[in-house]
This record gives sequence, structure tokens and C-alpha cells, in this order.
Amino acid sequence: MNDGRSGPSRRSFLATGGTVAGAALAGCLTGGGGSGGKDTVTLGILEDRSGNFALNGTPKYNASMLAIDELNDDGGILGKQIETFAPDPQSDNKRYQQLTRQAINEEQVDALWAGYSSATREAIRPIIDQNEQLYFYTTQYEGGVADSYTFCMGATARQQLGMVMPYLIDEFGTDIYTIAADYNFGQISADWVRVLANEHDANVIGEEFIPLSVSQFGSTINNIQDADPDFVMALLVGANHTSFWNQRTSAGLDLPFGTSTVMAQGYQHKRLDPPAMKGVYGGFNYMQEVPTDRNQDFVDRYYEKYPDAPYVNEECVNNYFSIKMYAQAAESVGSTNQEDIIAELEKGMDVSAPEGDISLQGKVHHMTHDMRVFRCDENHDIHVMEEHKIPEQFLSDTVGVNLRENDQTKQYVPADYFEAADATRE
Repeated sequence: MNDGRSGPSRRSFLATGGTVAGAALAGCLTGGGGSGGKDTVTLGILEDRSGNFALNGTPKYNASMLAIDELNDDGGILGKQIETFAPDPQSDNKRYQQLTRQAINEEQVDALWAGYSSATREAIRPIIDQNEQLYFYTTQYEGGVADSYTFCMGATARQQLGMVMPYLIDEFGTDIYTIAADYNFGQISADWVRVLANEHDANVIGEEFIPLSVSQFGSTINNIQDADPDFVMALLVGANHTSFWNQRTSAGLDLPFGTSTVMAQGYQHKRLDPPAMKGVYGGFNYMQEVPTDRNQDFVDRYYEKYPDAPYVNEECVNNYFSIKMYAQAAESVGSTNQEDIIAELEKGMDVSAPEGDISLQGKVHHMTHDMRVFRCDENHDIHVMEEHKIPEQFLSDTVGVNLRENDQTKQYVPADYFEAADATRE
């Protein structure tokens, strides 16, 4: 429908485990609006399907609708069918703010999934907090958000970079050059590169921050060649930055590249001709190529619903499992009362996700993920090199956050805790 709302789906797809039978009780909501005595549960799904982040946001939207279809086919939540408020934010942060207010104040959504970029998250989070709205942010990100109303489902920079950087240092050497998107995600992630380099006796010998509008990388490639690092950390995002990979190949920049974003999100290894992505190593919780039967079952169901979809990306599965997790929490408390569901989630929860068996760390509203090093070869085939289960550690261990006991709406940054992140940049 043109207003972005969709009613309960009648399409039939295989359902996953972990969904319990609907209960009859629906509580009276406090804070953030909600369904109350309505006959349906309303979920807000604000994901980019046009604009600079459409390649990333469209799979997030698709997976959300797959999860909702499966839940509706299995009886909905608490015996109620799920409807959605799901207009396209068009990769526009002002539109995100408008739609977030509409979702909360007019549509009275029971829970909200919204946004790809960290800049989007920070544009709407004050609105989320002011209205005490339950919010799921599903993109992998720089880390550090300790917010009583926000649950961060994607892997953090410390989880992702902490997976791939030690591997690259062991394999290729200790001199690192960083190129990163020029906004809060890229800047804070680059600080994490410095922290992890320091922890592993490596050196960041160069660093560049590149605006999202940039699509020509000649000077950056020259700078990397002049610096002659052992490997490059590429923290690039969005459609424009994709042009870097063909340009570096044309320039003969044949170095190993590490990343926490490329391929798993924008599936450049599928969109670009080989060998553009040769020698790119990603630290991710998910790629479509995860070689397990459980993942293949999920991928098959996704393509059954979306036969023309180009790829199942990392954030896609984060939307999927978090909607199922929300449903499980609502069933557990017998209500869509947001305060009760937040309290239930803060107890922690085991989750059977396409990536593997993972868990919600209730005290910090983040996930312990099944992290992997993925390597792209010259034919753009993907190989899993290492795999470890890694919890969120910065908020839980370094900062000591406990959202069960203390309400917060803050983002902590590594520069406040690690000397290496606060060093003067070259």
C-alpha cells in the first residue's frame, strides 16, 4: 500500500523453531505507545529501499517481512496477527526522524526496527529515548551504545575487527593503513583499528576518512602505494564507495584488505567482476555463504519469497532473528507491554539464528555472535578461514555497563578508555 502499511500476510512459508504458541493475554502498555487492546500487533520497519543505502536496506526489509510472514503463518504473536508500518525512508535522515515520530505517535508501534547507518541511528535515537520506545538497531556498527531502549543486534567493531585483524597481522605483517567512511561509524571504527593494532604490537602507518559522496579514489590509492603497508583496513560503506574496488584493481594495488563492512553488506563480490575483491578478508557474523545446513535452509526460504533477490546480507539475518526474538519475549511475558518486554530481554536469551547458536547479553543490549574470518579469492568464491564465538566486550568489560540496574542513553567511545585510540592521527 502507498502509506507503507501492510496487513497480515496470507503467503505460506516454512517456519523456524523457537516460536511458542500464542497466549491470550495482552497487557496495557506504558511508554512508547503500543497495540494495547487492538486485535493486531504493529511493528515499525523503517529500512532503506532507495537512496545511497538501498543495497543494504532492501535485504533488511525483505528479511523482516519473511520473519513476520512466518510468525503470522504460525499464529502471530499472542494470538494476534502482525501488521507493519513500513514506508521507505529513502536513505534520508530527516525523513527517518519524521517517520520515527509518526511510527511512535500516530501508528503506536509495539517495537521499531530502523536504519542502516550509525548517522541514522543517532538522528533518531533522541526521539526513541524521549518516547521510551523499544528499538532494534540491526546493522553491524562501531559499538559503544548503552541505551535503555535500544537493542543493538549487529556485531560491534571490537567483535568484527577483533576477529579479522589478529588473523591479518599473523598472516601478513604489522604495518596497517586505514581508509574509512567519514562519519561516526568510520571514525570510531578507525579508533578501534588503532586499539587492536596496539594490543597486537602492530602499527597504523596511515589513515584517511572519505566522505560518503566520494566515488573517485585515485589519490587514496596513490597514498596507500606510497605508504606500502602490509595490509589495508577498508571501512567503506554505501554505493559510492563501491567504486574503490575496481579502481584499486586497475591500479594494481594487490594488497590484502581487511574489512568489517564490505561484501557482507553490499555483496560486492557478487556485483563486481573478478578479481576486484581478490584478497579481501572480512570479520563478520554472517555471509550468505556460511556453510551450514541451518543457514542453507534459511537462504532457501528467503529466495522462495524473493526469487529475484541478489544476496542475503549480514544485516538481513539480524533483522530476521531479532523479530523472532521479540516475538519470543512477548510470548514469555504474555504481553506487548514494552517495559515488560525490555525487562524480559534484559534477562538474556539464547537465539537459534541462521549464523549459529548465539545469545543476547541482557545487561548491555548486545549479542554474542558467531564470528568468522571470510576470505574472497580471485574467482570471488568465499572461504571461511576461522570461526569463534565472541561476546560484546567494550561495554560489558571495559566500561562496566549494566542496563538492568542503571538507565542510560549514552554512546561510549574507545578514545575515552584506550590511549592508542586517542593518539594524534597522521
